[in-house]
Amino acid sequence: MRQLQSQIRSIDHKGYPAYKSLKGNYRFPAYELWIDHVQGDPFASPSSLHVFISGKTAGIPADCYGEKHRRTALEDFLLRGFAKGVDKISFQAKGSGKSGLIAVSRPGQEVLERSACQVDAKNGNVLFRFSVGFPARGRSIDARELEKILFELLPPVVERAGLYKNLNQKALQQTMELADDQKAIRGQLEKKGLVAFVANGSVLPRESGISERPMKNAVVFQSPESLEVVLELPHRGECRGMGIPKGVTLIVGGGYHGKSTLLKTLEKSVYPHIAGDGREYIATGSTGMKIRAEDGRSVYQEDISLFIRNLPNGKDTVCFSTLDASGSTSQAANTVEAVEAGSRLLLIDEDTSATNFMIRDELMELVIAAQQEPIVPFIKRVRQFYEEKEVSTVLVAGSCGAFFHVADTVIQMDRYLPKEITQEAKKAAGAFPLKMELETGKLAAAEERMVFLPRADERSKVKVNGTDGFSVNKKQVDLRYLEQITDGEQMLAIAKALEYLRRKYGGKTVAMEKLLDSVMELLEKDGICALTEGSVVPNMAMPRRLEVAGCLNRFIGTKVK
Repeated sequence: MRQLQSQIRSIDHKGYPAYKSLKGNYRFPAYELWIDHVQGDPFASPSSLHVFISGKTAGIPADCYGEKHRRTALEDFLLRGFAKGVDKISFQAKGSGKSGLIAVSRPGQEVLERSACQVDAKNGNVLFRFSVGFPARGRSIDARELEKILFELLPPVVERAGLYKNLNQKALQQTMELADDQKAIRGQLEKKGLVAFVANGSVLPRESGISERPMKNAVVFQSPESLEVVLELPHRGECRGMGIPKGVTLIVGGGYHGKSTLLKTLEKSVYPHIAGDGREYIATGSTGMKIRAEDGRSVYQEDISLFIRNLPNGKDTVCFSTLDASGSTSQAANTVEAVEAGSRLLLIDEDTSATNFMIRDELMELVIAAQQEPIVPFIKRVRQFYEEKEVSTVLVAGSCGAFFHVADTVIQMDRYLPKEITQEAKKAAGAFPLKMELETGKLAAAEERMVFLPRADERSKVKVNGTDGFSVNKKQVDLRYLEQITDGEQMLAIAKALEYLRRKYGGKTVAMEKLLDSVMELLEKDGICALTEGSVVPNMAMPRRLEVAGCLNRFIGTKVK
């Protein structure tokens, strides 16, 4: 620490590049400070630093980090505390450009493994990653202001956030207990034959269209008696709520009554949420995937013949490629790709679907014979997907009652409260028989899909555009319709996963399953930081297999001839 202080003072008033001499690690009383990368200019991206606190110094009890779900919750808890402290000291040092900026990852409502805070599973070592704008006067070094950051402002923040003795231990214990309860909910879904669980008392509506915080004074959720299940949780004890069973579930109701709000909740609840979010006791099966139309997306050598066949131009739909898919073709590809990547739950909203992919009404069936229509609508396949592949569907429908005929469960949302109306819906549907033949027989086993993955460039530069996608050396990868990506940090991890696979398999034709297995095994074994090369690890959040698959499918599709 004293050496660092001496070095800083020795370069005062020198040209800004002299800051690079500070790169290295330095021992402070409670932690080690690592300066990983120094910005070349006061107006450039801030310098990258991290602090390392030994497990002995941190003093966090081993039962907080021995199990993965607890460790992830602990890291999230510590990171939020560190970010709160950083907020108070950012820009307290002055200067030109980004001088005095101190920035750290800002988790949203979801609890995810993030590279910004890591706790070692074996010994409880704690690591925080953050960035600092090294102060300058013009383009000259301002040593006094950097001293202020590293020796006055930063140490108390690190010690408050990373040492167990300084933590709100009651809040940490509650966080651990919530993580245990959330794991228990997910563990009971399969045993009880459910695809999702929504606890009574949950708050589903969000504050606004641009905020994930819970809406104040919202109607709280209450399960209909017929769908209510009771889960036993290790800390909360008895937890009652609505269980959505496997099979085909229809969510209906009038406009603005909460249908899409419920579906959106299920989409987001593939991840655990923080206490106070309103959705902390809601869980959706981890392979739940939102499916929608995506006009203009690329498709690469995918078998969409289950839904699209006998095209008038004779194009092969068993190995189908296009740079500009229509709404129905894109939704067919999205459905097949999700199942191919391991999804066992499709989440679909009528509002974001291609109508001709979902249904053809009786009059259209009469006017345009089935053999003249290349599209096999989803309604004809939805039961096959469940009965033969165990792929369930939760579908929001507001204008088409034909799905009553194929649904196992029908839930009506009435002023934000659910009612089960399966029997009433089936009885009403009896007066309107479904005059179309559903697809029967066995679904052919999908062949192993082989794809060509382009090589990685020598020096790839990745730029993330929030949750809309990213660019690799100015080549855009549009992922805005993968709606379950939580934030830019998860998007960056998806981009890094793509680059990892290109480095490992680029220039080869490889099975899609092998590509996904390879990257997910790496993440499971070595953690999210394994996606990067070099000493500087950017802020990333753990992605799901399904979104990595979505990225791969869209990226390789841009090479379609």
